[in-house]
Amino acid sequence: MTLPELTDPDTPTPHPARGQRWLRPMRPRLTDERHRVATPLELLFDLCFVVAVAQASTKLHHALSEGHLATGSVAYLAVFFSVWWAWMNFTWFASAYDVDDVPYRVATFVQIVGVLILAAGVPRAFDHDFAVVTLGYAVMRCGLVAQWLRAARGSTEPPARRTAHGYALGIAVCMIGWGALLLVPGHWRAAGFAVMVVAELAVPIIAERPRRTAWHAHHIAERYGLFTIIVLGESILSATIAVQSAFDEHRAGGALFAVAAGGLLIVFALWWLYFARSAHGFLVSNRVSFVWGYGHFFVFAAAAALGAGLAANTDRVTHHGELGAYAAGAAVTVPVAVYLLALTVLQLRPQHAGPVRTGLAPAAAVAVLATTGFAAVSAALTVLATGAVLAVLIAATEALGWDPAPRPAGKA
Repeated sequence: MTLPELTDPDTPTPHPARGQRWLRPMRPRLTDERHRVATPLELLFDLCFVVAVAQASTKLHHALSEGHLATGSVAYLAVFFSVWWAWMNFTWFASAYDVDDVPYRVATFVQIVGVLILAAGVPRAFDHDFAVVTLGYAVMRCGLVAQWLRAARGSTEPPARRTAHGYALGIAVCMIGWGALLLVPGHWRAAGFAVMVVAELAVPIIAERPRRTAWHAHHIAERYGLFTIIVLGESILSATIAVQSAFDEHRAGGALFAVAAGGLLIVFALWWLYFARSAHGFLVSNRVSFVWGYGHFFVFAAAAALGAGLAANTDRVTHHGELGAYAAGAAVTVPVAVYLLALTVLQLRPQHAGPVRTGLAPAAAVAVLATTGFAAVSAALTVLATGAVLAVLIAATEALGWDPAPRPAGKA
């Protein structure tokens, strides 16, 4: 996932001929291709992932409302990893090899089927039954392995062929490992899961050694931005459903409206902070692809968990949930703090934003965590205070300006 050297940006770049749908040679797309944006097929693929993200967020909400903070959070992170990792693998492959012919579309359809099977298995996964999730994951990986083998066959240079074969082999071996994990005794599964996560993360690092994959910086930045919008949208959906239930049962009150207003302010602020500056520029000029790509797990997982936290706080103010006051506050403040810290590492530091601008987000994260204590008074107060901290952060960063400081000479 490391960006190769770009060609002359003034040189026109060909787009795949739209008249030849049945079969095209699967060769890398140009890294400086103009007007490269997400395709309708990629948007459909993301739409199917909305289902899986919604299932994970909903089950986390139920676990929180029942007072199962620790077990629910662990199950959520395990399920969300499989969702995020499958999405990310497809996204980076498509950025490099999307030829948009019939075999490519069929292989993508196979992965979509796998996504929906995985989504159907999310409720079982929260009850420690990962069989359906593993099945869906296997279907997705079969489609991706077929794509990498096709990319290997279409490669004209041996290093690129070795990279494609490395991906196909690594993905297949990991899939066998996930299947074997279902047979492991329950008390060993947590350790086995950790081993498999490390193995999955290592596959791209090892596979990229012979030849770096030719992905498109603007396309990748847009794809990650779209998925950020999806997970933030799930936060709004989760909170809206909880508020709707409260209205249906005639439990609406001032605290409920405060949670709804504060939650909307938080989501809007998180959107503002993420899209304050495009990541495309530093993805082109910096070798940060692995850190940036992998680190977004914390952005996505935190954003989706926020929705569950807002819904759990809605339950609390309407006297439905069993979650304690401080745990309910932490269900909102911890995801927001994680999101801010992840943005600091992934968006601010690579842009050399300067010590003041870079330090504002971590300081805001600390302030957000401090608002957890307000939950002893009211869950609504914690949500409103968190939104207020984010509003101050945005005001401060906008006042300072978003233009990054000049990059020191000689540094990538």
